[in-house]
Amino acid sequence: MPPASVDVLVIGAGQAGLSAAYHLRRRGFFPLGEEDDSPTFVVLDAESEPGGAWQHRWPTLRMGTVNGIHELPGYAVPPADPRAPSREVLPAYFAAYEDRYDLRVQRPVRVRAVRRADDDPRGPLTVDAEDADGPVPWSARYVVNATGTWRKPFWPTYPGQRSFAGRQLHVHDYRSAEEFRGRRVVIVGAGVSAIQLLDEISQVTDTFWVSRTEPQWDATGFDTAARIQAIAGVEERVRQGLPPGSVVSVTGAHWSPWAEAAEDRGALVWHPVFDAIEPAGVRMPDGTLEPADVILWATGFRADIAHLAPLRLRTAAGGVRVRDTRAVDEPRLFLIGYGPSQSTVGANRAGRDAVRTIVRDRAAG
Repeated sequence: MPPASVDVLVIGAGQAGLSAAYHLRRRGFFPLGEEDDSPTFVVLDAESEPGGAWQHRWPTLRMGTVNGIHELPGYAVPPADPRAPSREVLPAYFAAYEDRYDLRVQRPVRVRAVRRADDDPRGPLTVDAEDADGPVPWSARYVVNATGTWRKPFWPTYPGQRSFAGRQLHVHDYRSAEEFRGRRVVIVGAGVSAIQLLDEISQVTDTFWVSRTEPQWDATGFDTAARIQAIAGVEERVRQGLPPGSVVSVTGAHWSPWAEAAEDRGALVWHPVFDAIEPAGVRMPDGTLEPADVILWATGFRADIAHLAPLRLRTAAGGVRVRDTRAVDEPRLFLIGYGPSQSTVGANRAGRDAVRTIVRDRAAG
C-alpha cells in the first residue's frame, strides 16, 4: 500500500495534539481529503474515544480537585459541577472541541515507528501506523509528536519486589480508596498524585508515606510563578538532552488542599524510601520492617516516544534534545506535551509554537 501523504502529521489527540490541530486550522491547513490546494494535516490517535488520558483517570478525581486544568485554545471548558468526575466531563469537552473545529481525528490508530525516508534532510518522514484493519503507512513533511506520558507509567525496582505477598499497583491503575479499606497502604512518591491519593486513602485506612527525598514544603503554594519556574527548569533540561524530570524535582513540594487535609488528619508524615521489599512489607533503612498489604507506586510517568527510536535521537543521558518544541537533531520533528509542555497550559503554547515554526519553515522554502 503506498503511503498517504500530508504536510503535517500529528500523533496524539490529547491537549497538545488538539492544540496543534487547532492552530494548523487557523493557519490555513486542511484535514486530508478536502478538495483544496491548501496544505494538509492529519491527527492520528491511539485511543478509541476522544479525551486523551482524562478518560482513564480514577473515578474519584473530581472537577473540583483536578490539578491545573487549562482550556483548549478558542473554546472554554463548559461549566461543570465541582463534584463531577473529570473522566466524564473532560472527554466530552474534547469530543465537542474536535467537532467544533472539524479536526477529523483518525482513531484508533497506533503509530509504530517514525523513520527517515532517505538521506534528504528536506524530504518527508515515513510514519508506520496501524488501525483495526492492519498497517496504514503515511508520509509527512513534518511530524508533531503529542503522545504524552499516560501509556508509560514508571515503576522503580527494588530488591525483593517480586516476593511481595500483597498487591502492587501504579497510580495509572488506581480506581478508589475503598479497594483498600482495612489494609495498610504504602504510598511511594512525592508528586501531586501521591499527595492527592495519600489524602484520599488515609480517610479510609492506615497509610505509610515514603519518597526518595524529603519534600521541602514551599508555603507560597503552586501558583503561577511556581508553574513558570517549573516550565523554565524542565525546558533547560530538554535543551541539553536530559530526561525532562518531574515538576517536584525542579520546584520542590508546594502546599495544596490535599496536603493540608492530610496533615490535619496526621497522615502527612514523611519517611525515607525503603531499601527492600519482603513478602509481608517493606524493609526500612534503619532495619525495621513496615508491614504492608498494598504498595501504591505514585512514581510518575515517562515520555511515550518509543516509536521515535528509528530516528536515533536519544542522547547518552537518555533524553531528546528539544529547543522551542523542535527536535534539535531532526528539525522535521516537533515534540509537544514533552518536557516543559507536559502541563495543560504548556501543551497549548507548544501546539501554537510548533505550528508557527512550521509555517515559517514552509514560507522560507
